[in-house]
Amino acid sequence: MSTAPNLQIRASGVTPEQLAAYSALLGKVFGNAWKFTPQALAWRYRDNPDGAVVGFDAWDGERLVAHYVTCPTTARIGGGSVRGLLSLNTATDPDYVGQGLFTRLAQATYDAGAAAGHGFVMGVANANSTPGFLRKLDFQLVAPLEAGLLLLRPQKFEHAEADFRIDWTPRRLAWRLANPASAYGVRDRAGLTVVSAPTHLPLVRCVGFVSEGLSEPGGAAGMASLFIGLEPRLDLGALGFLRLPQRLRPSPLNLIYRRLGDPAPESLDPTRVAIGFLDFDPY
Repeated sequence: MSTAPNLQIRASGVTPEQLAAYSALLGKVFGNAWKFTPQALAWRYRDNPDGAVVGFDAWDGERLVAHYVTCPTTARIGGGSVRGLLSLNTATDPDYVGQGLFTRLAQATYDAGAAAGHGFVMGVANANSTPGFLRKLDFQLVAPLEAGLLLLRPQKFEHAEADFRIDWTPRRLAWRLANPASAYGVRDRAGLTVVSAPTHLPLVRCVGFVSEGLSEPGGAAGMASLFIGLEPRLDLGALGFLRLPQRLRPSPLNLIYRRLGDPAPESLDPTRVAIGFLDFDPY
C-alpha cells in the first residue's frame, strides 16, 4: 500500500484529460466496461441536462488515485420539484486503499452539493458499500429494492402518485436514452411510458415506468421483463411478479438517502417511493 499524506484533493471535472483519467481508474478497479469509456463518461458526466457532475478526486502528483462523483438530478417530492444528486461512480486505486479516501471525497462532495442548492443525495448501494454509507456518511437505508420478473406489462399506473420519484421530463428522458453504453426500447401506452434495456440475463430485458409520455416509436421487447426498484403506483402481484432468486442477483441492492438541505425531507417513506432502473443507471 502506498501512503501519500500530501495528496491533493481537487473538484471533479469534465475536461478530456479528466475523463480519460477517470476511465483509466474505473477500468483498472472494475474492468474495462463500455460504460467507463471516455465517450460514455462524457455523456453521463458532462451532457446531463441537470448539470455536470459534483464530485472530488484525490491526486498523487499526476496520478489519479481516488475518484467519487454524484450526478445532478431532479425529483418530485410531495408535489414539488427538488434538485438533488445521484451517488454514482467511486473508485480507489488498489495501492491507496485503507486511507479513508472515499469518505473524505464523499463528504467534500456533499458539502459542495449542499452549497450549490441540492436538497438531497440518493443512491443504490450493494451489500459491501451500504454499511459505509450508513455508519460514516449518515445515510438512511430506505429499503432493499425488489428484483424479479413481470409476467404482464402494465397499461397504466393504478394507484396514487408516489411521494418521491425522479422527474423524467421528455428532455431528461431523451438524454437518458442517448446513453452510448446501452440500447433501449420505448413503448408509450396512453400516458405510461415503458422503457426497456438489455440485461446480464439471456433473453431478459429490464423495464422501467414513467408517467411522462415520450413521443418515440415502439422498441425492442424481450421474452421476459425484469423489474428492479420500488413501485407503489403498481400492484406488482397482479402483474405476476416473481422475485429473482438471490443466486441470480449480482448483489442485494439498497436504496439509500441523505438530506442535504431544504426543501428535501429528513427521510423517505419506503412505501411511497418510486424508483426504477432508469433512476440509478445499472443498464
